[in-house]
Amino acid sequence: MVTRPEPDISAFLKARRAALDPAELGLPAGVNRRRVPGLRREEAAQLAGISVDYYTRIEQGRTPNISDSVLDAVARALRLTDSEYAYLRDLTLPGRRTPTTGSQQVRQGIRLLIDAMDDVPAYVCSVAMDVLAWNTLGGQVSYDFAALEPRERNLARLYFLDEEQSRSLYPEWEAGGEYMAATLRADVGRHPDNPALAALIADLLEHSAQFRRCWDQQHVRGLCYGVKHITHPVAGELWLHYESLPLPSDPGQTLVTFTAEPGSSTEKALRLLATRATPQPVPSP
Repeated sequence: MVTRPEPDISAFLKARRAALDPAELGLPAGVNRRRVPGLRREEAAQLAGISVDYYTRIEQGRTPNISDSVLDAVARALRLTDSEYAYLRDLTLPGRRTPTTGSQQVRQGIRLLIDAMDDVPAYVCSVAMDVLAWNTLGGQVSYDFAALEPRERNLARLYFLDEEQSRSLYPEWEAGGEYMAATLRADVGRHPDNPALAALIADLLEHSAQFRRCWDQQHVRGLCYGVKHITHPVAGELWLHYESLPLPSDPGQTLVTFTAEPGSSTEKALRLLATRATPQPVPSP
């Protein structure tokens, strides 16, 4: 039985130390040969300008009150990205998180907004990646959400647990899985008490070997924007710019939109898809 996943500062910091090349940081090779890759604890402490004992206690999760200056120093020493630094702060300063269970109710104004975006695929998802609402193109650009049961309308479950379909849709399936797992790790750091998110992670860890591999990498990414490559069964190859826009008035909900380069084959393919797609009423949660 898989237990409830908890953010693990020790595993995270060890993974970030292991990812660094001491030579690139100007550190000597040392007298003794390194048994494991990356930085030793004493080297991380040296780069952060703190004692080895203090760094060790941070890595073991035994320092409840860490100052911003120390966190900044550790982040610089381990070359953390903005997303990784935010995750570290979530792990060490839980009182600064904004607790939310993530509402499953999408406001009527948001539903009207995405419906008005006729030529822009769009949907709203929860912090646990449940798809809560979508417009006509948003329900056709990858998965047919209207044809799925409510529990099945989950981006992560579809990606990792329906591997045959997701591999056919996403040519860069392995890389996409790593990114999705890294995004979920960032969400767990922000919302460790969200029951739906915890249940999702536990389910994926139990049933997907690929997710377990990605999760163990301890990567953290903020879901913001990028380009998604999709092999659509009707529209063919699609290269779509996506934007993930948190809804400030609805904590835990995110509006995701997809757009094509003007004049591109993807833009023409979306127009074709729009003519074939039949608007379907989206059931209320």
